[in-house]
Amino acid sequence: MSKLVTIYGGSGFVGRYIVRRLAKAGWRVRVAVRRPNEAMHVKPYGAVGQVEPVFCNIRDDNSVRSVMQGADAVVNCVGTFDKGGRNSFQAIQNKGAERIARIAAEEGVARMVHISAIGADEDSDSLYSQSKAQGEQAVLSHMPQSVILRPSVVFGPEDAFFNRFAAMTRLGPILPVVGADTKFQPVYVDNVAEAAAMGVEGTATPGIYELGGPDVNSFRDLMQEMLGVISRRRLIVNIPFWLASVMATGMEAVQFLTGGLVKAQITRDQVRSLRRDNVVSDGARTLADLGIKPIATEAVLPDYLWRFRPGGQYKAIKDSAKNLRAG
Repeated sequence: MSKLVTIYGGSGFVGRYIVRRLAKAGWRVRVAVRRPNEAMHVKPYGAVGQVEPVFCNIRDDNSVRSVMQGADAVVNCVGTFDKGGRNSFQAIQNKGAERIARIAAEEGVARMVHISAIGADEDSDSLYSQSKAQGEQAVLSHMPQSVILRPSVVFGPEDAFFNRFAAMTRLGPILPVVGADTKFQPVYVDNVAEAAAMGVEGTATPGIYELGGPDVNSFRDLMQEMLGVISRRRLIVNIPFWLASVMATGMEAVQFLTGGLVKAQITRDQVRSLRRDNVVSDGARTLADLGIKPIATEAVLPDYLWRFRPGGQYKAIKDSAKNLRAG
């Protein structure tokens, strides 16, 4: 019988790519999510019955245990950008990660892969980064042979980074960014999934890996690249950190007063995170240590950002037609 892996948060952006790789490798995949009915898109990644979305609340021991029973490996992809509430940084990225690792140890699960983030640091000014570091420590305390992956900003067809800013270009001639000089090392989502699959299959040495793409660029440079791909000209305006903090305070207040109906476009914690470069640190184990060749943004962005071009998928045809001479 094929082996079973439980992937917590397996229907999300990164999780679905891990599901696809492991299903292709012959694993039975249990996708543990809060809303199974909204995770049906993962079922076709395998043969009939091979990929199964199931309900799970990672804030509850019994729920976590019930979907883990019989699993040979577990992957934790669950994360949040909510500072407060029931699904806060602490509840999900610290206590939730600890719960999964603790129960995995109790159930005798052989391997665990945990998705963290570059910048995870208990001494960080960012509560998000603090909770990521605390989650890592909790995982290693229960499952010391785990593989922990710290990706930089992850890009791919369903990403919330390039897609978000490309959509913003439709709103006017100015593209505002916070931390234009902050450096990023975008990593392709399937490179992250390949690393996770290696951890599940036992071909990756246990430990922490920082995952970045082949190029390091400033936020401004990434936006310029994105604008080139979508054939739009926009003025990139850097919002100073102090002003961004003031704006974030106002947005968070509106979110609180509306009971979360109006989401803050940026939070004070995100502003604090943007003050620090998001790149692979010196001496860290990387994709190269896993034998994975990182894919550059330029090789992938045109495949999914074309819909933000003025002419959409027909832009190249329209440009070509302009060069035709009347008969």
